[in-house]
Amino acid sequence: MTTPISSNDNTPSAFRLNTDWVPRVLSGVLLGLFTLAVVALSPAVFAVVLALAMILAAREWHRCVGAGPVFTIEVAITAATVALSAAALLFTQKFWPGAMVALVGAVASFVVAQRRNSQPLWHAFGTLYLSIPVLALVSLRAFPPHGPYIVIGLLFIIWATDTGALICGKLIGGPRMAPKLSPGKTWAGTIGGSIIAALVFAAYVGSLLGGSALLAGLFAFCISFVAHGGDLFESFVKRRFGLKDTGTVIPGHGGVLDRIDSTLAAAPVLALLVFVGHLDPLFGVAA
Repeated sequence: MTTPISSNDNTPSAFRLNTDWVPRVLSGVLLGLFTLAVVALSPAVFAVVLALAMILAAREWHRCVGAGPVFTIEVAITAATVALSAAALLFTQKFWPGAMVALVGAVASFVVAQRRNSQPLWHAFGTLYLSIPVLALVSLRAFPPHGPYIVIGLLFIIWATDTGALICGKLIGGPRMAPKLSPGKTWAGTIGGSIIAALVFAAYVGSLLGGSALLAGLFAFCISFVAHGGDLFESFVKRRFGLKDTGTVIPGHGGVLDRIDSTLAAAPVLALLVFVGHLDPLFGVAA
């Protein structure tokens, strides 16, 4: 849901002590602890908190693609779609009713935005962009036999990826990965973040849960690249619409979308692996 430390930073490679680090680290740690506490509660509470967070994310998305103005109806459509799709999922214990709600919401966003000629495809995509990951996260939390541990493991991968990329990128420096999209992202940071994610997840699975640390590390290394992709996509959207950050709601971090971009990409992929591929990321492949 959130990343304790962001890798989206345009400062030089060397670390610099400045006042920006205080709110960044403090807010990141507090949000991380809050997120872990929410995951430990019931799936219904987890879904409610996710839906509330997506209200802020929906406002940021529609403001971004709407070139500044905030059209309340698009935000309301996306927020309602997220909430109703999650409710349909929990009520029916099946994915497809929630997915149908998400699709209907996307069509509604498209129609409303088209009537004012305001990037209808981008508004419709935003509804799906926020709804599908929520369905994935709620499914992962509610249905597998050890759902909370899977979601926490995903969060550890994402946090370790982002934090590791920041640290390795600043310590090592080197060639930029995508200078036009994310000037602060280096190849050293990207690969280093993935390696750190693999080590963290391997320790989590091997030491705390008794699973295979080697398989867990390989799994986390691959998922971390999906997280990097989510970060780059968010950078693309911001560059496309001329924004540096999607918002300012989180001190030292930016907007909600700035902090959940990796999760929005990684959660659906993990859900596909678990529910379609029958992969248990904690203990290996299910029978």
